[in-house]
Amino acid sequence: MTDARLRYGRTSLALGFLVQGVTFALLVTRIPAIQDRYGISDGLLPAFLAAVPVLAGVASVVTEKVVARVRPGTVLRWAQPVVLLALLGVGGGSEVWQLALALGVFGLGVGALDASMNMMGVSLQRAYGRSIMLGFHAAFSLGGIAGASLAWVGARGDLSLFVSWLPVVGVLLPVALVGSRWYVDGRSVPAAEAGGAGAAPGAGASVPFKLLMPLCLVMAFAYIGDSTVSNWSAKYLRDVLGGSEQLATVPYNVYMATTLMGRAVGDLGVRRFGAVPVVRGGSVLAAVGFGVVAVAPGAWSGMLGFTLLGLGLCVIVPQTFAAAGRMFPGASDVAVARLNVFNYVGFLVGSPLVGALGDAWSYRGAMLVPMVLVLATLLYARSFDPEPARYGVGHERARAADVG
Repeated sequence: MTDARLRYGRTSLALGFLVQGVTFALLVTRIPAIQDRYGISDGLLPAFLAAVPVLAGVASVVTEKVVARVRPGTVLRWAQPVVLLALLGVGGGSEVWQLALALGVFGLGVGALDASMNMMGVSLQRAYGRSIMLGFHAAFSLGGIAGASLAWVGARGDLSLFVSWLPVVGVLLPVALVGSRWYVDGRSVPAAEAGGAGAAPGAGASVPFKLLMPLCLVMAFAYIGDSTVSNWSAKYLRDVLGGSEQLATVPYNVYMATTLMGRAVGDLGVRRFGAVPVVRGGSVLAAVGFGVVAVAPGAWSGMLGFTLLGLGLCVIVPQTFAAAGRMFPGASDVAVARLNVFNYVGFLVGSPLVGALGDAWSYRGAMLVPMVLVLATLLYARSFDPEPARYGVGHERARAADVG
């Protein structure tokens, strides 16, 4: 019976990740259409976009407090419909204040959603006793590809945002609500029954920030790299590498596809070789990808760099959440919520940093900065070790059981 509960819980959580991937992609791929609909100037647009991750970070911190009273599955069950309905609000408004309100609700919902999803993923991995975290993030990547494709269909059909999003939300909302019936976390499946080990993830142990800091830095570095690709790959391929307008749309799709591929097989790599070699390999591969992009003589060689980036970066974020769960087995919910904030820190820093360096120096040179930051992950690779070890900066790490 326990095995069946875990399978249902794993499937339903993967579905939640997929729905979130679709939802987020529908929003970010239609930003130009949102700008046109509300008449937002280029100068004001960054403020609207920055508000979403800022509010998401606030919601992640609040979620840390909420899950002390209710289970993460309850937060996830209600946060996902809020995000979907907020998306419709973005598409259905006509005044700037309505957009601001809808984006604010979207940001708060996303913060609670990201934190609670990863809390549940960590607790399920503990119950399974082996690495499954990359599979959840693979579902998110698959959802992102599906969402971007649906957004392309809506844009090609010249549909309004509300009209193109309504049928998608109409399908995803009941699917998410029904799927949430089978959510399972580590507190509802005793470790002895499930084959896992360690304390319940919601227990009241403390999370010293200096112990968590190496993983926070790794998370920020990974999202600086990710936001660089998301925001600058098209412009870089077109303006720096001389690609056509059509070809400039390809790098991000390639990046998403290779991210999905890497995450789909990543758990097998962690089970076979361990988390530390996988994270080290991913960091080196991502750094090589940025290096290839920086020196590429043309568009197709640049495409190779973005391919390597997807394969390298894709393993880092899921394994960072998993490492936090291993490091603080008695307080993994708290650790994940705090770590999740640095997701948004990296997103906020990455795009402006590359843009500023590109304008002041060169866009080729700017690509070297995320390359160096991703390589810095190697300094903290021992943070991913299930055995007692020292961090790259000399901090002692808590004992925890190996869950893959």
